[in-house]
Amino acid sequence: MRLKLVAAACILGVAFLVAGAGVCDEKVSMSEWTQIIEQIGNKGSINWTGGYVEAVGIGAPPDQSIGKPNARPMALRAAQVDAYRNLLETVNGVRIDAATTVKDFTTQSDVINTQVQGIVKGAKTMKQEYMSDGTVEVTVRMPLSGDFSQVIVPRILDKKQIVPPAPEVAPPAGPAAVVYTGLVVDARGLQARPAMSPKILDENGKEVYGSMNVDREYAVQQGMSGYARDLTAAQSNSRVTNNPVTVKGLKADGQGRSDIVISNAAATAIKSAADNLTFMKKCRVMIVLD
Repeated sequence: MRLKLVAAACILGVAFLVAGAGVCDEKVSMSEWTQIIEQIGNKGSINWTGGYVEAVGIGAPPDQSIGKPNARPMALRAAQVDAYRNLLETVNGVRIDAATTVKDFTTQSDVINTQVQGIVKGAKTMKQEYMSDGTVEVTVRMPLSGDFSQVIVPRILDKKQIVPPAPEVAPPAGPAAVVYTGLVVDARGLQARPAMSPKILDENGKEVYGSMNVDREYAVQQGMSGYARDLTAAQSNSRVTNNPVTVKGLKADGQGRSDIVISNAAATAIKSAADNLTFMKKCRVMIVLD
């Protein structure tokens, strides 16, 4: 009888361990699931939620150095060079808007190309791994904000269409318009894609939010919008503070599918109070994607 109890206890213990492992795995996968990560090639990715670009490089020592003291430093150097090269390739694949990538900017201007290359070379080394075969793997990371935005954002804003201001129309009498602190656009199910300069449009194609109504300083510091995969996480994000308005996207628009169309009614609700222009100016916008 005692042996049976011991055996049962062991089985129960194993069951708890397996269940516990499952919970841990679920936590890890859920954390990864909430990130909007776009793979570029085999060795680079854009983390739109975290706001950075990352790439991996692999290096091996020259044959004549194998087994010698300088083998490891030479492999490390080769890995770093490979990582920066892959990072530049990844950065060039970053979407600026629905029709433009960073590569379009760098091929049009030698100045921009030189600036971007310099920023890439200043990327931070996140990890170095030494393999048993003598090779080294290096991971480097570069933020999309800061120096990179200082180069790219002015070009985004320079692309603004010159549109004459619309005549002011007095809102109809009625309850005071709600003042929102941010905008959350639920674009799940639309196959929309992230970009540095997305636009929110109404059903008539008129811009509700985009480069037309942001402040350059905020766009450089934090980007024009944040991205999340979870609606609740987006609504509670500090970027949109305590009272964001949530609207549902109707479709993704543009060649790169990074512009989101919302209903005319939702667009009117957003623009119904002049105070709401403040949160758009400060780039307090979150977009939820699949």
